[in-house]
Amino acid sequence: MEECAPKPIKDTGLRNVVIASTKISNVIGDQGKLIYRGYSIGDLAEFAAFEEVVHLLLYEKLPSKSELPDFKTRLTKEREIPPAVIDAMRTRPASSLPMDILQAAVPMLANHDPDVETDAPDAVERMGLRLTAKLATVLAAWQRIKEGKAVLDPLDDLDHAANFLYMFFGEKPSQEAVRFFDACLVMHAEHSFNASTFAARGVASTRAHIYAAVAGAIGSLSGALHGGANTRVMKMLMEIGDVKNVSSYVTRQLDSGGKIMGLGHAVYDTDDPRALILAPMSRQMGEKVGEPHWYEISRELEIQAKAAFKERKGKEIFANVDFYSASLYHAMGFPMEIFTPIFAISRVAGWVAHVLEEQFGGAADKPMLYRPESEYVGDYCGPEECSWEPIEKR
Repeated sequence: MEECAPKPIKDTGLRNVVIASTKISNVIGDQGKLIYRGYSIGDLAEFAAFEEVVHLLLYEKLPSKSELPDFKTRLTKEREIPPAVIDAMRTRPASSLPMDILQAAVPMLANHDPDVETDAPDAVERMGLRLTAKLATVLAAWQRIKEGKAVLDPLDDLDHAANFLYMFFGEKPSQEAVRFFDACLVMHAEHSFNASTFAARGVASTRAHIYAAVAGAIGSLSGALHGGANTRVMKMLMEIGDVKNVSSYVTRQLDSGGKIMGLGHAVYDTDDPRALILAPMSRQMGEKVGEPHWYEISRELEIQAKAAFKERKGKEIFANVDFYSASLYHAMGFPMEIFTPIFAISRVAGWVAHVLEEQFGGAADKPMLYRPESEYVGDYCGPEECSWEPIEKR
């Protein structure tokens, strides 16, 4: 067979490739802005409850004063998960990855959904609301099962954030914890065409049901390059251990070509707006629980790493959402392996919105199926096919 020089492999990661239009959210990277349907993340994190943001993402507007109680009631009624799903989780080893448990639970929830074989818009919307309500219950139930504790039923008199904290920790949370966690849910709910959202829309484009799309999104989010960065941030903070060790850590990492976790982002050219909101929350929660040093290490690390990066590279690097969410979640008492699943129980609202938009929004003649092209770069020259050789002659 004729030998030839291999063609260069294109590995763009779809950077700067527009693959669809959306009305759901916008990331303006050079300005450090994140917008959900016209509203800035700063305003939403400060003023909106998670339930309001879910309504905004799904129905394109914030709920009115009369609409919000009814919408909260709809979500509250969908929190419980079938006993069969809990029984199935009890069969899993305690060492199972929480993201795998979440992903496995989604198709089990589909098995119990009366709308799963219906593809009408209102049925898909109902399934999306159920997923948004139930995924938090699944995660809390798994943590209790893993710890050998009784699974707690949801409480109807608690809002979404407070109810999750109650089911997870086993006691009603403080107002400050609820306020901070609710803001975290708001800030993680949506972020345009990130990897997991793209995965959800790709599955949805086949006209698979919404449970399949969300299961695919969870699988994408479980990857180390997508959803687990704040866990690695916390491990980094623990490795540093003390503010006095920050300088040597930064030098060692940059000298060896390593990364400072939580700094840098694929789309922001300035500080992630969510990081600016999370930083004071991390400080306040750390002080409240008597562990202010994790915020202090984070802040000093941000200052020194930014300065060192600019000196060495001649350009700036900025904090992303994971940088301060790590110390905040740790101060709230969450185990590190739960950080990414928390991301998932929030981002499910965005995934649902994107599935609805993919399947029912946009142009009437939009393609039904994502089918990008690729460029073949095999080892064979020209269009000729290989000649088959019997195995005795190979």
